[in-house]
Amino acid sequence: MPVQAAPLPEKPRKRPSAAVHEVVVPLLVTLAAFLVWEIICRLFKVPEFLVPAPSRIWVDTIAIAPTVLADTAATLKTVMLGFLVSIIISLPLAVMLTASPTIAGALYPFLVWTQSIPKVALAPILVVVMGSNELPRVVITVLVAFFPLVISSATGLMSVPPELIELSRACRASKWSELWRIRLPYAIPYIFSGLKVAISLAVVGAVVAEFVNADAGLGFLIATSTAFFKVPVAFGALIVLSVMGVVLFQLVVIAERIFFPWSSGNTPVTS
Repeated sequence: MPVQAAPLPEKPRKRPSAAVHEVVVPLLVTLAAFLVWEIICRLFKVPEFLVPAPSRIWVDTIAIAPTVLADTAATLKTVMLGFLVSIIISLPLAVMLTASPTIAGALYPFLVWTQSIPKVALAPILVVVMGSNELPRVVITVLVAFFPLVISSATGLMSVPPELIELSRACRASKWSELWRIRLPYAIPYIFSGLKVAISLAVVGAVVAEFVNADAGLGFLIATSTAFFKVPVAFGALIVLSVMGVVLFQLVVIAERIFFPWSSGNTPVTS
């Protein structure tokens, strides 16, 4: 008698709940928040120069749309430059911190020192030292963004089970092979956690720098708008900044899911 092949197991159906949790629900909550904001402003007749209604913010922001787009592009340029430089600096620093206790003891106080200085106080000094150009804004952005990335990456590099390190050394693997084949794969979830925090802080750093020294950018637009009591425009720039931060954060999340789908940070949301 011919042997019948066993039936293949059915593939589990993909749940649409993940997309609902990640996109639809936050969007609906945001729209509901704006609706409540609009109702409160109209119901209690809140003065426009204090808290404008979302409809007024929309009208005044759209009226100067070319200016807002130009300022958004200027801020985005500063954010991305600072973010990329922070990556270039942070990953080698994390490797150095985990390579030797002596190096770690020498570098950690310096890293903590860079974070203990208020960036608003440092920005005018950097303008005097580096000039009134893009460089001080990028430096401030890097100083705000790189520290959590260094700490997260170093934590990830040290999270490898000791058994694997002992096995690699028993197999006479080189330091480079140990780093590339064992430590970095284990550190990927930690690195991307740091990247998510860093990209959010890069937006904050860019705006702080623009408050001090800029002739364009959303921070500059907020400062000039509030100086002339154009509060709806300032709120509009603030909302654009919030959207920029969310979009950049989600781009990091998407990059992790595409290039490292096995990362523990990619566990789907279940209902």
